Amino acid sequence: MKTPQLSKEMMDNIICCPIDNTFRLIGKKFTIHILRNMMMQNQTRFNEFLETIEGMNPKTLSARLREMEKNNLIERKVFAESTPVRVEYFLTEKGIKVRSILEQMAAFSLQYCCTDVFKDGKPRSFKETIGTSPTLLK
Repeated sequence: MKTPQLSKEMMDNIICCPIDNTFRLIGKKFTIHILRNMMMQNQTRFNEFLETIEGMNPKTLSARLREMEKNNLIERKVFAESTPVRVEYFLTEKGIKVRSILEQMAAFSLQYCCTDVFKDGKPRSFKETIGTSPTLLK
């Protein structure tokens, strides 16, 4: 099967590799983990991320959250109804669209890196691993 190639017109119009661009958005250390926790565990608070992402320190977490907000992957909401002020982070529409990328990454590892993922080293399908739920990252 022949791999499709971009036309000259399309190549002339591209200013950067779209894969590189996506990697710049989600490829920094801990960004994927924050997104994963927001999608899988419905985490929204700074300390939740800090407690559940191994090796994460407050300075790095702050930097990643700012970058993700700047890149419109998440939005920061401040709730001033109490003292101290409560701050939560929520996925934007753009951030929600990353879900399919994370699901594909998980499916790849479940199938092709099974000795790293499972104690018994047996490959499993994405659906088999998550059961009847349509997505791992709910």
